[in-house]
Amino acid sequence: MKINIKVKDQVVTATLIDSKTTQDFVSLLPLTLTMNDLFGREKFAHLPRAISEEGERTKTYEVGDVIYWSPGSDLAIFYRHDGQEIPDPGIIVIGKIDAGIETFNLPDSVEVTVKLLQSQ
Repeated sequence: MKINIKVKDQVVTATLIDSKTTQDFVSLLPLTLTMNDLFGREKFAHLPRAISEEGERTKTYEVGDVIYWSPGSDLAIFYRHDGQEIPDPGIIVIGKIDAGIETFNLPDSVEVTVKLLQSQ
């Protein structure tokens, strides 16, 4: 499955992994969120509700990862790596930006629209 994420006048695509967390996230789409900047490495936003925590947790991330942070019911997208480990309980990766991650490297909050990309 793929999603489109619109940031200002740019649209990036992400490929989602198959997990219960991802399926629950997709059930929320389409979404318009205000994503705030955190540590100059990621954009994050609160989801309208908590989603499944049954996906695999990790304490590391790669640039381009689209993740779920369950303590805050947050969606986050990592656009820069700062070498820091993610604190407990870790993150659940739900997808990866295909290209254009620099779109998120903005100093302020951004409004994004997330939609499921329908198969052709």
